[in-house]
Amino acid sequence: MQENLNDLRTFLLVAQTGSFTKVAAQLNLSRAAVSHTISQLERRLGLKLFNRTTRSVATTDAGQQLYQQLCPLFQDIDSRLLNILNNQNQQRGVLRINGTIHAISVVLWQKFRRFLEHYPNITLELAAEMKFIDIVAERYDAGIREGGLMDKDMIAVRVSEAVRMCYVATPEYLSRHGTPQTPEALLKHNCIRLRIPTYNNLLPWEFEHSKTGERFKLAMQGNLIVNQPPMTRQAALDNIGISWEMADEVEADIQSGRLCRILSDWECIYPGYYLYFPNRTEYSPLLKTLVEWLRI
Repeated sequence: MQENLNDLRTFLLVAQTGSFTKVAAQLNLSRAAVSHTISQLERRLGLKLFNRTTRSVATTDAGQQLYQQLCPLFQDIDSRLLNILNNQNQQRGVLRINGTIHAISVVLWQKFRRFLEHYPNITLELAAEMKFIDIVAERYDAGIREGGLMDKDMIAVRVSEAVRMCYVATPEYLSRHGTPQTPEALLKHNCIRLRIPTYNNLLPWEFEHSKTGERFKLAMQGNLIVNQPPMTRQAALDNIGISWEMADEVEADIQSGRLCRILSDWECIYPGYYLYFPNRTEYSPLLKTLVEWLRI
């Protein structure tokens, strides 16, 4: 039996994502077309590959066995094709990277820009979001997160310097409500809070004294909760309250006088960002090129 490789790739995508809709979007096809491809493949093989409900798609035992057999074969094909292109100095292809908004749009943006200039035949798909995801299940080549926040079965390569946090408010807000002198004094202020989508928790603020090394967290209070970091900065600029920001995000606002830095002795520093990817297989030559470009 000779199968269409495109149909088998479609099967792998559906098995990995558990969604006809997501695969249709990736392949620029209709959901019905993807469903039809899978149905025809099942008919030709004489196997039921997926259990379908109105809410989910999951592989059957036969489907899971087929996935486990095909996945390494297609990875090997892709790797060999990339090696051929690399050997001919014609690096081309698509790299899908998932990371936080700050990592992609602020810290690493200039590196990505120069990478695209240097490798015009490589396409970068950059997805910026707050929630933690399974990069394998979502078919990303790599993810970018702060050090220590990735799964243990991942290879992690440092791609940025340490990240400093700071506490800021407008001169107008501080003039009306006073300037807190201790972290505990923040509990009497309107603090702009951030909800982390992965765990649906409110992010506690962290403090570390520059001299004593004392470090602790506090749950802030305030009448505004947002789910994206750029919104906390905007709320602070609009005099709503005090926000906890990544220092490089608000440096221009501080220099211009639009925001004031407070509690500078208590600013904490986090490890830099890391590019991470599965350690189960060797990463592709294409990803290796990006790793070496971003590595510090």
